[in-house]
Amino acid sequence: MPAENTPPAIGLTVTHRRYVPYSHAHYGGNLVEGAYALGLFGDVATELAIRTDGDESLLAGYDSIEMLAPLQAGDVVEATATLTRVGRRSRAVEFEARVVCRAAPERGPSAADVVDPPLIITRARGTLVVP
Repeated sequence: MPAENTPPAIGLTVTHRRYVPYSHAHYGGNLVEGAYALGLFGDVATELAIRTDGDESLLAGYDSIEMLAPLQAGDVVEATATLTRVGRRSRAVEFEARVVCRAAPERGPSAADVVDPPLIITRARGTLVVP
C-alpha cells in the first residue's frame, strides 16, 4: 500500500493469464462469450486497487469497450490493467485482453501454438472507486 499522502503510481500495470477451458465454449466453433474478458478485467482491477490503495475497491463502470477479435476455448488469454489517472477517490484504468496461445486442433487434439505477436481481443477504459 502506498505511504500516507502518496498518490498511487500512474502507469502501474497488473497482468493475469488464464487458460480458457472447452467447458467455457458458448457458441459454435468453440467461441467463448465476449463478456469473458470483462470478468478478467474485474480480476486485474481488483489486484490493481489492492496494490495502489490497500482495498479491493469497486469497478464502477466502463467508459468504452471494444471487442476486436474472438476468444476461443483452448486459448491462453492475458488480461492487463494499467492505472492512467488518479483522483481523490477514483482511478481511471485502461484494460487489454490478448490471446498469447491458441489451440490448433487441425494438427491434433492437444496441439497448440504460441501467438506471436499476441492477438488483442478486447480493450476497455473504466473507473475504479475506492473508499
